[in-house]
Amino acid sequence: MKKTMILFVLAFVFAGLAIYQYTQNGSDSVTEAAADSSVEFKPKAGSKSLSFELPGLGDETYAVGGEGEKLTLVNFWASWCGPCELEAPDLQKLYTQYGDRIALYGVNATNFDKERSAREFVEEQGFTFPILMDRDGNITKAYKVNAFPTTFVIDSEGIIRERVNGVITYEEWQRMIEKWA
Repeated sequence: MKKTMILFVLAFVFAGLAIYQYTQNGSDSVTEAAADSSVEFKPKAGSKSLSFELPGLGDETYAVGGEGEKLTLVNFWASWCGPCELEAPDLQKLYTQYGDRIALYGVNATNFDKERSAREFVEEQGFTFPILMDRDGNITKAYKVNAFPTTFVIDSEGIIRERVNGVITYEEWQRMIEKWA
């Protein structure tokens, strides 16, 4: 009985150390474009957005954030996320309806997902807006995304106007776009 308890405690300690190391791994690995501003960056309404570059599904590079011509929606998601699947048709509908007034980017948290599954998800959902692959997780971490889906609404001056955690109705998306576009 004593041996079992000691083994259990040791396993618990090692598991805790492994989790700690996993969560701390890469804390210094913010992309160079974000390195200077990541310390001060607060991903919430009213804050300046963090500019970043990520590869798309075809490995073309997309630059996102900062000042632009359109309202920008940056949606962080994963293929295994049930709420992301619920939200997907509305995102595609928004892009179809407002694509001339907004820029919409889906950012797959690839370090928490499988790229193959993400590609299948995109195909199944029929996404026509750019899907970016955050393979090392630096952007997901910099934006402090720890629940999926999470969407940032960024105005043309590069200011985050809304942070949406979870799924909202299509009508709420429409109101938000009308308010900030």
